[in-house]
Amino acid sequence: MEIITTDKIAASNGPYSQGYTHNGFFFTAGQIGVEPSDGELHVHTIEAQTDRACRNIGIMLEAAGTSFDKVIKANCFIADMDDFDAFNQVYAKYFISRPARTCVAVKTLPKHALCEIEVIAAL
Repeated sequence: MEIITTDKIAASNGPYSQGYTHNGFFFTAGQIGVEPSDGELHVHTIEAQTDRACRNIGIMLEAAGTSFDKVIKANCFIADMDDFDAFNQVYAKYFISRPARTCVAVKTLPKHALCEIEVIAAL
């Protein structure tokens, strides 16, 4: 197992790693729509936060030597199911390979974000 860390996204703010590789797979921690420079939410719509979260996932995939087209599974968490369609509009621009996915509504996300995404990708 190898821990994958990059300074191109905000540092983990808890007792976890940004990502791990193991047996030909890459597992990311959940990414919310924070800016890499300061770890804060500067956008407040589901579309903008989804876009930033996807870009953060892309940075993690690149750090591990993989890409969106090798994502096998995505787990998505949104704060309000009324945002499901808007979330999907942005998500679909990044995950064009259509990986398996779970998307659930949750009560609260870190920093009161509107969405969080984690993925498993082949290396």
